[in-house]
Amino acid sequence: MTDPLMEEDDASPPITPEEREGVIPSYITLRAELNEAEQANIFQAQEWAFKKKRDILSEKFLTDLHKRMFKDVWKWAGVFRRTGPNIGVDPYRIGMDLHQLLGDVQFWIDNATYEPDEIATRFHHRLVQIHPFPNGNGRHSRLATDLLLVAMNRAAFTWGSANLVDASETRKEYGDALREADNHDITRLSKFVRS
Repeated sequence: MTDPLMEEDDASPPITPEEREGVIPSYITLRAELNEAEQANIFQAQEWAFKKKRDILSEKFLTDLHKRMFKDVWKWAGVFRRTGPNIGVDPYRIGMDLHQLLGDVQFWIDNATYEPDEIATRFHHRLVQIHPFPNGNGRHSRLATDLLLVAMNRAAFTWGSANLVDASETRKEYGDALREADNHDITRLSKFVRS
């Protein structure tokens, strides 16, 4: 018999047995219950994050943000992953790659290397690509990106909201755009984030 909590759904990849052991609320046995608990926690984190100006381009802030987003649901919230998923850099590279990304973004901002939307798109893509945490990386990187945009006096991205009626189609479009960005073409992702 399979564990219904570990099954994949349209919104999230399957969780590993190790991640399953990290679930805090004992009542959670179904993926829908997990999704609901995570969303409630994320809503609280959004309220906290947007209340005042934050140092978004710091490792401490990014780990604190993840912890705030998932602290009531996962024991490992805010802790870098220690195993290699099917995506993301090797665990030993997370800190180094994150440090490099944050330095690059600060340089791009300071030197107006790119327009703010492009800076945010590149930041988002690379943060997803690093995949620092066991789970919640997409949601975490989208919120961090929106905070970065607000800090640059820009409106938050819409993240494909024009097509949210069919979440699986929106998710596919998002995944395809990220894969193209992996191949150094951010055109599709740039369009998706403002659609």
